[in-house]
Amino acid sequence: MRIMLDTNILISMFVFKGMRGLIDKITSDHEIVLCSYVIDELHEVIERKFPDRKNDLEKFLTNLPFEMIYTPKSPDIDDLFTIRDPDDEKVLYSAIISDVDILLTGDKDFADIEIERPEILTPREFLDRY
Repeated sequence: MRIMLDTNILISMFVFKGMRGLIDKITSDHEIVLCSYVIDELHEVIERKFPDRKNDLEKFLTNLPFEMIYTPKSPDIDDLFTIRDPDDEKVLYSAIISDVDILLTGDKDFADIEIERPEILTPREFLDRY
């Protein structure tokens, strides 16, 4: 399966060693897809919250196998979905247009989204199902 990771998942994978099992499970059995918006947001958050780890982030991303897709600057969501945080629109729209199977996120704003594809899961839900 193709799995898109939200920024909060990438931050957890980068900062917390306990997420290593999730990384291993995804990379051994599935394909990771990241969108340009998430990569940009990841850099901004790490720079702001963990400035001493910027170089480690580059190593992390270099060693993480993933497919990169471009996030349009002005997504055309029309009536595809409604979500509270406008920044999350870009992540979900990127997941839809890249035709991923799963969007993995810990963001509660995604919990009430009802769309056919992708399936939106938390890390715990993903590990329980797959």
